[in-house]
Amino acid sequence: MKTIIYARVSTNGQDYERQISDLREYANRMGYTVVKEFSEKVSGAKKVEEREALTDLLNYVKDNEVEKVLIYECSRLSRRAVDFLTVIESLTEQGVSVYIHQNGLETLQPNGKPNPIAQLVLGILAQFNSMERDLIRSRMVSGYNHYRSCVGVVGRKKGYRKTDEQMKTQYAEEIKLLKKSYSLRNISKLTGTSVNTIRKLQIFV
Repeated sequence: MKTIIYARVSTNGQDYERQISDLREYANRMGYTVVKEFSEKVSGAKKVEEREALTDLLNYVKDNEVEKVLIYECSRLSRRAVDFLTVIESLTEQGVSVYIHQNGLETLQPNGKPNPIAQLVLGILAQFNSMERDLIRSRMVSGYNHYRSCVGVVGRKKGYRKTDEQMKTQYAEEIKLLKKSYSLRNISKLTGTSVNTIRKLQIFV
């Protein structure tokens, strides 16, 4: 059986190797052939079109004979309930089953028909993950507001400004790409630095 592995973490400080390792082990135990692996470090709150690896996976499935996609848990696919369910529906229509390792669920039955139990459970889990994302965001906003109410300042200290030399040192790679006439957007994608910051660096070119 031809399968694909997909893994995701939210930040650069996290590692998806554990997910991939566990899914490889499962595939090997089941006798599946892993034909492709997709992984990325991006927020699960991002839309599908903003997630390169997930978009590549969906395109790969359309052009290749894949029978199953393995993911570690629901939120790895998306924390947006609508996107999660849309991706599941798209794969189901193409006859591709999604296996969620943490829950031991498959979206398709052995006969290729949708698994009603999985549909019910995954619908609930998708809504839960979406609510959890909103709760985290709400707590962050509440924390910032509380800090401000106690005369706290969020962000840089007032009047703080890096020297030109500090900027050149910190953003040496970005400046080098600017000198090579790369676009601001491409430099941002390559380095992870915001477009606004890169725009300020143009004075050093």
